Amino acid sequence: PMACHDEFDASAGFPPIARKDARVLILGSLPSQASLAAAEYYAHPQNAFWKIMFALTGADGSYAERCNSLLDSGVAVWDVLARSVRPGSMDADIRLESAVPNDFVAFLPAHEGLRLVCFNGRKSEQVFRKFVRLQDAEVALRFELLPSTSPAYAAMSFAQKLHTWRGIIGPEIDRGTGNDRIRDIGYESLR
Repeated sequence: PMACHDEFDASAGFPPIARKDARVLILGSLPSQASLAAAEYYAHPQNAFWKIMFALTGADGSYAERCNSLLDSGVAVWDVLARSVRPGSMDADIRLESAVPNDFVAFLPAHEGLRLVCFNGRKSEQVFRKFVRLQDAEVALRFELLPSTSPAYAAMSFAQKLHTWRGIIGPEIDRGTGNDRIRDIGYESLR
């Protein structure tokens, strides 16, 4: 008999947005249906990721322009999973028995400037800890759980999410620019 997860096609993730000089890696779990349809990370219009990145890095404009702003700020983006079955877009629906992680054993050593790995929500942290085995060299990285930018995570306001993201990621972005403080773009204009 067919396993229940075989009735759905596996969703495949995207290559990372990353340069060798990245200092921060932000990890999601797996692209949503809206992201897959647009072939862009965090494409759902209600996802707060790009609004937060605008506030922290000035990422604005086309998808390519926003990605370049992240790269110039030392920020890399990827997903923990290379592919998995997920009916719909909810992280809770990811079928872990079908999950295949991305190749962090190759990625992390190729990005020696990485200092901070951030999980965009609890599910990405959960699947990372379940599937990824780090080598000794990578355990010096700092790992931080950030509140999910997904519209499904409504326990925190946008302002609270931005404040938390800024406090954790901001110092690493500043370290690369020589600024002693992150640009302070008011979140009111982002609503």
